[in-house]
Amino acid sequence: MEAADYEVLSVREQLFHDRVRECIISILLFATLYILCHVFLTRFKRPAEFTTVDDEDATVNKIALELCTFTLAVALGAVLLLPFSIISNEVLLSLPRNYYIQWLNGSLIHGLWNLVFLFSNLSLIFLMPFAYFFTESEGFAGSRKGVLGRIYETVVMLILLTLLVLGMVWVASAIVDNDKASRESLYDFWEYYLPYLYSCISFLGVLLLLVCTPLGLARMFSVTGKLLVKPRLLEDLEEQLNCSVFEEAALTRRICMCSLPSDPTSCWLPLDMELLHRQVLALQTQRVLLEKRRKASAWQRNLGYPLAMLCLLLLTGLSVLIVAIHILELLIDEAAMPRGMQDASLGQVSFSKLGSFGAIIQVVLIFYLMVSSVVGFYSSPLFRSLRPRWHDTAMTQIIGNCVCLLVLSSALPVFSRTLGLTRFDLLGDFGRFNWLGNFYIVFLYNAAFAGLTTLCLVKTFTAAVRAELIRAFGLDRLPLPVSGFPRASRKKQHQ
Repeated sequence: MEAADYEVLSVREQLFHDRVRECIISILLFATLYILCHVFLTRFKRPAEFTTVDDEDATVNKIALELCTFTLAVALGAVLLLPFSIISNEVLLSLPRNYYIQWLNGSLIHGLWNLVFLFSNLSLIFLMPFAYFFTESEGFAGSRKGVLGRIYETVVMLILLTLLVLGMVWVASAIVDNDKASRESLYDFWEYYLPYLYSCISFLGVLLLLVCTPLGLARMFSVTGKLLVKPRLLEDLEEQLNCSVFEEAALTRRICMCSLPSDPTSCWLPLDMELLHRQVLALQTQRVLLEKRRKASAWQRNLGYPLAMLCLLLLTGLSVLIVAIHILELLIDEAAMPRGMQDASLGQVSFSKLGSFGAIIQVVLIFYLMVSSVVGFYSSPLFRSLRPRWHDTAMTQIIGNCVCLLVLSSALPVFSRTLGLTRFDLLGDFGRFNWLGNFYIVFLYNAAFAGLTTLCLVKTFTAAVRAELIRAFGLDRLPLPVSGFPRASRKKQHQ
């Protein structure tokens, strides 16, 4: 063999080893995410659904739980996709010739983007509908009972649903674009149907993020306030704790007197016992929080809470500022529009003007907005019923949560690039969405996000500060018509 043949063989061998290495890294990363998601879901599932007398129902629920675990792992991978790419680019810029990070290259990053896109389509279009129909199926009438009969019914329902969705997409595409090339592309299932359908789902997810993220940014202050210990600003915790203990004791004594079977005349007024029990539980929760505040150290009270609120305010203000700057860039430079990138050329230039520090800020903002969107999603009245409960979440509710989280997380890269939070262009099929090239959609989206976030932030922050100051100075107990507090009744004033 000649030298040229040996060189070709060595190149092919090196390419083969690179592909095997990328597959192993991808499998390890996904296995780690899968294990974390499985542990997380087992904390919320309802144990009675997996230990039933009917082994068939338990088996069906176990299979559905594994499908939900796969979907949640894909959702977590979609969240980590853009931050991992940004950090990888900065690492390659800082250590371009380091032997131990040669596995981190553009081919690996591009492959991860394609895998997340593929698995997101697979989970949204096939796996989650299959899991829902599987848990609700009972088998065809006259067929043998068992898991196999349920699988037959689920497959038939899934085929009918797929035909229905594909028909709707075909009609919508034919109405929107009726030229000959578009009609021919309608028959291409893999290259046209799935990207177009996922583009619609991604657009829905981006709109959902537009609504949930400003609401979540406003709710983050109250959620953080519940988790941390507030400082004592002209408050008497001992008086509040004693009042809470006395009220709890009075309600407990009233419940005990009304529940005595030997003396039915002890409770001469009809009382709602369920309401009394809820009031006792609320007072117990309040007493526990007051005791926690009393036992907290001075550093925890006077430093932790203000720093946390300051960080939240800084991150929220920085997000709005970046979006406002991006709006100006959209009016001036066409390069500010989000676009796709087919070749992941990493390690050549930083995607932030501040270098590595700016990249870290971008990653923090992306995670912060994702957490805020989840908080806003579960705080909205429309999706509040989907909120999972510890060891008391039904299987269908778990499926609904996984679908919603996957829709939100798979839209996060498009959401971040559309708002200008990062300059990292979308890789693979994420950049093939047609609406990303529409200037009016992108501009109005940025303006709506900045306006809604500013409105929610100003309203929530000023209202919370005003309420805390009024309570701290005791103005809520005065017989004055203070804004935000009702006038005290005359009976309470005489008391």
